[in-house]
Amino acid sequence: MSKWAYNVSLFKEYLGNYIKTRLTYRADFWVEVMSDLLFSAMNLVFIFVVFQHTPSLAGWSEAEVVFVYGYFMIPYGVFGTFFNLWNFSERYIVKGEMDRVLTRPAHSLAQIMLENVDPPSMIGSFVGLAIMGSAWTSLGLPFHWYDPLVLIVMVIGSVLVYAGLYTSLAAISFYSDAPTGIVPLMFNIQNYGRYPIQIYNKGIRFLLTWLLPFAFVGVYPASFFLERHGDLSMSLLTPAVGIVVSAIGLIVWNRGVKRYRGAGS
Repeated sequence: MSKWAYNVSLFKEYLGNYIKTRLTYRADFWVEVMSDLLFSAMNLVFIFVVFQHTPSLAGWSEAEVVFVYGYFMIPYGVFGTFFNLWNFSERYIVKGEMDRVLTRPAHSLAQIMLENVDPPSMIGSFVGLAIMGSAWTSLGLPFHWYDPLVLIVMVIGSVLVYAGLYTSLAAISFYSDAPTGIVPLMFNIQNYGRYPIQIYNKGIRFLLTWLLPFAFVGVYPASFFLERHGDLSMSLLTPAVGIVVSAIGLIVWNRGVKRYRGAGS
């Protein structure tokens, strides 16, 4: 059996266990879904409030900013479903569960991803797709036969950007037992990617494009579909940036695992 087939079989097993758990605690499932929806709604309302005081942001209309936000939600939902690494340090390093993971044949990162799969987060992707579709209609954008294919490729690239950055962040736990202070900072920085990058100064634009490339999880790939703001070269870089960032994240993770000496180290 190939590694891919083996990981797929593991995914089915973990997903089955997840469903059994959620069927036992159904209220928790719906509370999580509603909290995610309310959080998304608050962010959307914030955009509407901003545009009550200004007709545009750096030349971007309300519908265009909503379009970017809708796109932003799609890869973020996929990422939240499969790369739920928020409590990695506390659970796997501090409590020593990493020792258990390393005794099993599957790749350590794949195991941790599967153990923490969070399907309710995928609902955010569908909500984002609906928001994007509504803004698409409002803007009167043309619909080409290749747009769904481009959207899939862009979303994959954006998910890989998320995955690479947060995998690297989680891997810091192999070097330090307390990286949690960095997580809120990273979370706040990622939120800059849901707005047009043109509203920021040059320093922040450079940070969001080349150092912590969260512009590739929102405005750059979304602008492919916005003819007035289309930046074709940066949009098409999204898959490449995703591959590079995810590869770096995997390298950092593998090196961190080699450095790991157990819960008592």
